[in-house]
Amino acid sequence: MDYRLELIPLPVADVDRAKAFYADRLGFTVDLDYSPDESFRVVQLTPPGSACSIALGTVVGTPPGSVQGLHLVVDDIHAARAELVAGGVDVAEVEALGAPGKPTVSYAAFTDPDGNGWTLQQLPR
Repeated sequence: MDYRLELIPLPVADVDRAKAFYADRLGFTVDLDYSPDESFRVVQLTPPGSACSIALGTVVGTPPGSVQGLHLVVDDIHAARAELVAGGVDVAEVEALGAPGKPTVSYAAFTDPDGNGWTLQQLPR
């Protein structure tokens, strides 16, 4: 039996604003923008190269901005950070963590317009 994590609900206050951030600034692909009526809308987007998508909208019991610690794993964190900064995303400086003599893991954090927390991560090669 396979258990694939392929969709993460992400609570946002303004779906249009969030969609623009993820599609236009982060380069996520818009897979679905569905609204059967004015009371419900969901937008599904996928990061480039990922098998896991996010779904923007109202998430019952989860206020906008409350999801933290989502990681986008990249091969070159400095290039990824530079790309996002060029697109208007406020990304923290890269931090490398590791014990002396051990491979380091690098991180750079940012948030979406609602405060949901993301981290770029580069694993040791």
